[in-house]
Amino acid sequence: MSTRSPTSPASPTSWSSRSTPGAPGGPDHLRATRPGGSGTPSRRATIRDMRVLVASTAGAGHFGPLVPFAHALRDAGHEVAVAAPASFADDVARREFAHHPFADAPAEQLQATFARLPQLPAEEADEVVVREVFGRLDAQAALPGVLATIDRWHPDLVLREPAELGSLAAAEASGVPHATVAIGMTRVVEDMAPHLAEPFAELDALAGLPPGRCEKASAAAPLLTGVPPTLDGARGEPPVVPHRFRVEDARVAPALPPPWGDPEAPLVYVTFGSVTAGLGTFRAVYRRAVDVLADAPYRLLLTTGSALDPSDLGPLPANAHVERWWPQATVMPVAAAVVGHGGFGTTMTAVVHGVPQVVLPLFSFDQFLNADHLAAVGAGVRLDGGPDGVAGLPAALERLLGDPGHRAEARDLAAEVAALPPVTDAPALLEELVRRAA
Repeated sequence: MSTRSPTSPASPTSWSSRSTPGAPGGPDHLRATRPGGSGTPSRRATIRDMRVLVASTAGAGHFGPLVPFAHALRDAGHEVAVAAPASFADDVARREFAHHPFADAPAEQLQATFARLPQLPAEEADEVVVREVFGRLDAQAALPGVLATIDRWHPDLVLREPAELGSLAAAEASGVPHATVAIGMTRVVEDMAPHLAEPFAELDALAGLPPGRCEKASAAAPLLTGVPPTLDGARGEPPVVPHRFRVEDARVAPALPPPWGDPEAPLVYVTFGSVTAGLGTFRAVYRRAVDVLADAPYRLLLTTGSALDPSDLGPLPANAHVERWWPQATVMPVAAAVVGHGGFGTTMTAVVHGVPQVVLPLFSFDQFLNADHLAAVGAGVRLDGGPDGVAGLPAALERLLGDPGHRAEARDLAAEVAALPPVTDAPALLEELVRRAA
């Protein structure tokens, strides 16, 4: 991995000299064979005409961090397509990318796994999500479809998020170089690793790889992130130094739903992401949040995602307004605080806009990690207890908004993000990765 300064501009020469796993060293041009080393000439002649397969699990918080890099690659003249579960087709279409679907994990097995989580200690629940959901159910469902896409579409590069492991095994089996885009702190990949030893071994076997190949490849893959170094290193230096870029959306004018509540009251944006409402055991957090903050001196804008119709929440207090979706970039400029579960998309959108956060982690290890890092730098307050922790929201918001230091720390992080090199610099690094793997 690169050893450049975390805040230095990205450049093609900043790649590690370590060879990419599964790709032999070679001349400084595109590889001369199709994936798998068949000897068939590549259909592309120059590095400026790559095919990039972006791979994601079916979650907006996982796909979202990949999108700015996908746009930058497309704007640089490369052909970009997305490999994602079939159920995620509408989300991919909204981003205007071609979709190469693969199978979803069996719904009944996912539901059974998630139903166990509220009864488990937080650490054990994290292990179950990483090992059983990402490591086994999702990855093994994805692998055949991603292998077929690579064989059919012949990408020069796979750009994946760390929880989508089917594409990792498929890229290694096909001899295609790959890189990872962070969906959380840099430590996420390292923290996942101990829980993935058995699933990695199973993927090695399914993909026909030597034992240990997926585990080594995951650890060695170049990592790209939009997390500023102060936040990333809040609990100690990260295990690797990633390539950092400024990946926020273009600034847009503030926009809110039709007026509600006291227009002079501080606006608190509440969201628990795109997945939570679809998990029956966590669905109640939305109504609980509205109820516990009904008499609080704030205006609440709550978004539920596609799995929960706002009308299902019943009558609302005067200070609350609920939508399925609302563009976060239009809310953040006028928000006094954000309440969330530590999903990466909302966490980083608030960081980019300098908004302090109350984080209530619910069911995934990265949510707890994001909450810890925000609290460690003073830009947020961590609230424990899972769904039952909602009862602590009034006190947590009072603490967050009563201390101007939290807002100051959040604004410092936003300034740090603004100083990073733009995501438009990322294609040059990825082009160099393909050159080195040729």
